[in-house]
Amino acid sequence: MSITQRLKAIGPGAMVAAAFIGPGTVTTASVTGAEFGYALLWTIAFSIIATIVLQEMSARLGLVSGEGLGEALRERFDNQIVEYVSIFLVVGAIGVGTAAYEAGNILGGAAGLATITGVSSTVWGVLMGLVAGALLYTGRYKLIERALVGLVILMALSFIASAILIGPEPGAIAAGFVPSIPSGSLYLITGLIGTTIVGYNLFLHASNVQERWSGPEDLGHSRVDTVLSIAVGGLITLTIMVTAAAAFEPGTQINDVGQMAEQLRPLAGPYAEVFFSIGLFAAGFTSATTAPLAGAWATTGALGWNSDMQSSRFRAVWGTILGVGVLSVVLGGSPVQIIVFAQVVNGILLPIVALFLIYAMNQDDLLGEYTNGPVANVLGAIVTLIVVWLGLRTILSVAGVL
Repeated sequence: MSITQRLKAIGPGAMVAAAFIGPGTVTTASVTGAEFGYALLWTIAFSIIATIVLQEMSARLGLVSGEGLGEALRERFDNQIVEYVSIFLVVGAIGVGTAAYEAGNILGGAAGLATITGVSSTVWGVLMGLVAGALLYTGRYKLIERALVGLVILMALSFIASAILIGPEPGAIAAGFVPSIPSGSLYLITGLIGTTIVGYNLFLHASNVQERWSGPEDLGHSRVDTVLSIAVGGLITLTIMVTAAAAFEPGTQINDVGQMAEQLRPLAGPYAEVFFSIGLFAAGFTSATTAPLAGAWATTGALGWNSDMQSSRFRAVWGTILGVGVLSVVLGGSPVQIIVFAQVVNGILLPIVALFLIYAMNQDDLLGEYTNGPVANVLGAIVTLIVVWLGLRTILSVAGVL
């Protein structure tokens, strides 16, 4: 496959990268770099490999079976109780969860624009919500994909430029890929992995590959897209952490990622601030667009509804998710109780979905010759164990045990 063909293959995987590089990832990477310097760069490398493993399986499931992950999850069980529980978990964690986090996506992107323009984040937040809604309402997958691919490129260029301007240390960067767990860093390691391996991206990927390609014959294109796109997403996260590590003394506490952009000005001049702010906007807008889309595919698939992007139910689901985010921005807050609920159910759902994905990828009647091989199963099992650990930590954290 030529370089041109590889670049033309990029699309669905870039939407996955656009989804996990949101304000939450920018915040977590910034906080980690400011507090622990370059020491936890290895966590990003691990997270990207783990994400590629699961997302490749999800994309393969969608292309070969012609089903979304929500549909596959609902249809593989004959027991009605198990079916209803799976539907509740999907709708609760993915549908309600994406709605709960949507305000953060919108406000994060708006903070970037507010830093540059001085206009209120609330104004920018409402405008971002309207533009995202108009883009999704077209129901034109190729248009949405191209817009998000463009924003991922903008993100990459912006964050790389800010990292270069701030002047990182190459030797320290290389040392950061040697695994170590500094005292007090475990919660940030968990956070970095958790913001990269995202449950709703598994639903997003299984569905969006079907919008781009026609079947198993396109698996080669899909794999190239998955590896390249998620690797670029990892590079973006890495440059954000490197920027914070180079800009601040180890141990620095960052409470507001919008403030980080402002803090770069005296350190590297106005351009670093502008580049970082543009990247923050792109991260917020892409997540604000992909989260409702993923929520709609997951919810309609789990409930057995028409998952066509132009169907009224599909639009109603993403419209509700986006509407909750915009309303929260206008009211000046986020629905804390819903977020807590979403965290708990997500902590339960992600391990279940990962386990189901491994199970589904070994079903001959579903995938035929495209089932997992031994290497894929071993890698999937390792990633699933990590995901189970993340889920338990999330639930225990919300319960106040950790």
